[in-house]
Amino acid sequence: MRKSSKLFAILSTAMFVTALGTAPCYAEEVTINFWHHYSEQSAENETLNNVLIPEFEKENPDIKVNAVSHEWSDLHEKILISAKSETLPDVARLDSAWVPEFEKMGILVPLNQEMDDYQEVADGLLESAMSTAQIGQDTYGLALNTNTKILFYNVKAFEDAGLSAPTTMDEFIEDCKKLAGENENGQQIWGYDEPALAGWNLCPFIWSMGGSITNEDQTKATGYLNSAETVNAIQTLADLYKEGAITGWNSGDIPMTDGFGTGRYAMIMDGPWKISEMEGSYPGFEYATAPMPKGEGGSHSVLGGEDISMFNTANKDAAWKFMKFMTGEFAQEEMAKCSQIPVNKATLESDTVKNADFAPFIEAIKSAESRPTVSCWSEIDSELATAVSAVMNEEKSAQDAMDELAEKVDDLLAEE
Repeated sequence: MRKSSKLFAILSTAMFVTALGTAPCYAEEVTINFWHHYSEQSAENETLNNVLIPEFEKENPDIKVNAVSHEWSDLHEKILISAKSETLPDVARLDSAWVPEFEKMGILVPLNQEMDDYQEVADGLLESAMSTAQIGQDTYGLALNTNTKILFYNVKAFEDAGLSAPTTMDEFIEDCKKLAGENENGQQIWGYDEPALAGWNLCPFIWSMGGSITNEDQTKATGYLNSAETVNAIQTLADLYKEGAITGWNSGDIPMTDGFGTGRYAMIMDGPWKISEMEGSYPGFEYATAPMPKGEGGSHSVLGGEDISMFNTANKDAAWKFMKFMTGEFAQEEMAKCSQIPVNKATLESDTVKNADFAPFIEAIKSAESRPTVSCWSEIDSELATAVSAVMNEEKSAQDAMDELAEKVDDLLAEE
């Protein structure tokens, strides 16, 4: 072999070794599957497909991302089914309440154990949001976005009734009654709309009125879920419903945004996405916002948000790169333009966030609480909705329903 050929071979080998030392070199293009529940017609999904993924693939030309949109409830069921058939995606955007359930199934990667730069990445994200993916000493996802709910109210309806935004639970209850009735067209008006009876909907009332779902250790429900305070919260809502002051969870009820935008619901409680929904559907409608009214337990909304998690069958290196990208400043700021509250600390200081309408939500997050981080939460949530529906339909008293529910939840918690 001539000297020039030997030199070329040596240099080529050195370059290859160096490349291996700085970044993984894939023999061929890698495709990772990303499942999420951004609505197909949403601004978030458009940004994901037309801005974020192209930018990620530009930065990582050897990795392609196949993003698949599912409805929220369908995604949960799809993951359960796929876990059994070993057809899970590489990464998924998960409701934070699902993480404990999937961790117990053994299908999530403990990032702090397997990713060398995990702590550096985690330190750049909000601690409160990151806590939703922590189980024991391990963390099974990165916070992707955070949110909570605040009160939205019809300015004209309140002015016409001579009312100001309720600051206490007693004021809220009275306002619901005063604002309910008929409009000039003979249509029914309700003081408040609540679209479901699950934990996301009920917990702010339970907590603010001094009740709770479980003890602090999340090991027992009896004495908490059926306490006088929790029962009072459920009974209060049932009484308001009986008086025709609130509605929303029944089949055939007016959808929240339409009911609020047309003046049929005087108050609603929702997250930051409601701002863009109202701008798109009812741009001329005048509303204002306020915190969750204070009760005996204070003012506590529910901490929501999503985590991005990796499944144990994933191409871990490629998946981790995508997870870091989605929680990085660029992606977080682009999603902030779609009313997603960032979890990246640097992005929270950006002009995009400061000029957005996030301030009241970010303030509410400070006192918001997380639903129980137990693997059986989905079952508890379903049982809670069933029990409270029975109260609303006057099939059971609030005390009897909560007593029965507490026993069921105790049994579920005992299996944790």
